[in-house]
Amino acid sequence: MRIIGGTYKGKQIIAPKNLPVRPTTDFAKEGLFNILNHKIDFDELTVLDLFCGTGNISLEFASRGAKKIYAIDKHSPCLFFLKDTAKALKLNSIFTDRADVFKYLEKSATPMDLIFADPPYELANIEMIHELVFKNNLLKKDGILIIEHGPKTDLSSRTNYIETRKYGNVHFSFFNESQN
Repeated sequence: MRIIGGTYKGKQIIAPKNLPVRPTTDFAKEGLFNILNHKIDFDELTVLDLFCGTGNISLEFASRGAKKIYAIDKHSPCLFFLKDTAKALKLNSIFTDRADVFKYLEKSATPMDLIFADPPYELANIEMIHELVFKNNLLKKDGILIIEHGPKTDLSSRTNYIETRKYGNVHFSFFNESQN
């Protein structure tokens, strides 16, 4: 995987093979950030990266100047890899927390500008991410929730739905706090 844009554009990140992850492809990540470039200002952005895995998305936001990125995963080796990578790149805006994502969302009270979730595609209760984010008011006004999922998942009937973008087998469903 590589960082697509920002200060570390083109930087290759080599994750250990033993991590329990399926990183977002560079092709899909490039498509996602092309969309985001037209929607947000990265400089003042606070981001919550759920199921962060290798930290691929967190590193991309940090490279583009996001103010704070909170990366959540239940796998310690993933978080250690992300912390080590961020430290090596001198990216001080990434903060990690080892937690079950659903329990984290139930207890969190801090609204974010952008929440990105990349759960396992086979996760049975993927729609709970959406439900907990909106039930607990975890997005700031005009905030964006992006859920990455596979082709078998359809989130278009959920409240605040904007659109789904497809990049091969990678789908991104977008939701906005100001939508009704």
